[in-house]
Amino acid sequence: MTRVGFVDSGLGLTGYADALARALPGAELVLAMDPDHSPYGALSSARIVERTLASVRAALDEGAQAIVIACNTASVHALDAVRAAVDVPVIGTVPAVRSASRLRGPFAVWATEATTGSPYQQRLIAQFAADLPVTEVACPGLASAIDHADEAGIAAAVDAAAGRTPADARAVVLGCTHYGLVADRIAAALPPGTAVLDSPEPVARQTVRRLAAEGIIGEREAAAALARLTPAGNNAPGADALSPDAPGPGTLSTDAPRPAPSIDPPGSDVSRPDALDASAPAGTTVPSAGTDAATPAGRTGRTGTTGRAGAARVIAVLHSGRPGPLPAALHAFPAGRRLLA
Repeated sequence: MTRVGFVDSGLGLTGYADALARALPGAELVLAMDPDHSPYGALSSARIVERTLASVRAALDEGAQAIVIACNTASVHALDAVRAAVDVPVIGTVPAVRSASRLRGPFAVWATEATTGSPYQQRLIAQFAADLPVTEVACPGLASAIDHADEAGIAAAVDAAAGRTPADARAVVLGCTHYGLVADRIAAALPPGTAVLDSPEPVARQTVRRLAAEGIIGEREAAAALARLTPAGNNAPGADALSPDAPGPGTLSTDAPRPAPSIDPPGSDVSRPDALDASAPAGTTVPSAGTDAATPAGRTGRTGTTGRAGAARVIAVLHSGRPGPLPAALHAFPAGRRLLA
């Protein structure tokens, strides 16, 4: 049985776990959240590394065979340290600035206050969109409101950020993994036709490829998993992932040293195994959580949870290293309801 751990300070990991669950029915999911130290944007870099490593080790103690750091802040600050400390595949995420730049028009990046204007985000924009008008939009309180399923707080934060987003922006890049849970509400607050770029499915594709490269799953299973996800390049959401061979925190690798594995389905645009890239045309809205809403089952407990027949299941939930239930706030989001079902 394949077991994958997801690490984030809070509910930002939800859309990523949901995407992999759709790709790999039958997989076991370990969700490692860190509510005692959330939000990570308020912590020093050293503290973020410490806390991310603690969550990763807790997930490994539950048998995780691969780790997805489903947090932009943690990916920037802790990815290298995690990869140096563990011997399983580790997949990180970055905002889809590169993909947004391919729309060849102005766009905005919504992120936490700590990330907005940070040297990391500035480097990312300079590397991929130096010739384009890019507006960095801080979204104070949005991630926290999502963690608490605070509808009024979510609405206020989204409306405020939308008001600071130029009307001519062709896309909004979601620079915090939490934000995808309310991508539909973000899209509704923006002018019609504005693309909303999020990354759960591209990260799921990368996770599948890494599992196959390590022999954790077979090529046939990997091909089937990739086929269950939106094919890259076919109006898929744009996203980027930090390469396993990226030379430093926040540094994107644009060339990987080995060829793409043979598991890519026909029509895939993946030219290398370790750096994800897909483009969405203007007007594509990508709610990472989807639209169907499974009936909440109130799943609790650490291990042995059961879900729909043949579906991936949450096998362990960790709260700052302690076993606990899936947060009740998941009921507020379609991706969360699917994990609870």
